Amino acid sequence: MFSLDLSSRVPIFEQLYNNIVRLISAGVLKPNDKIPPVRALATELSVNPNTVAKAYKLLEADGYICSAVGKGSFISPDLSVQSAEKQLALSRLEKEVKNSVSAGVTKKEIMEIVERWVSENDYH
Repeated sequence: MFSLDLSSRVPIFEQLYNNIVRLISAGVLKPNDKIPPVRALATELSVNPNTVAKAYKLLEADGYICSAVGKGSFISPDLSVQSAEKQLALSRLEKEVKNSVSAGVTKKEIMEIVERWVSENDYH
């Protein structure tokens, strides 16, 4: 169900986060579906439980999952496929903007690209 690339430069917790969001976006994981417990998933993937816990914590902070003490973690009941896709797109955009700024791209250059693309594609 989850695939990790241990040779990737992307941290494992981020790969796991992205895997779960993709499964939600694809409709494989649906609202209220239970996801594996941290320890069980860590054992299955042969990773540290803290790595899985970090991914789950971020997923919960971003509204993808909710946890109930003693019951486990579940896909958020209020989450739709469209909102999951939108959240993932916004997360990717934010990451790329951060990378661009770190590489010296200015706010003006970023805004010009966004405005040009939105204008060319008739989005409001």
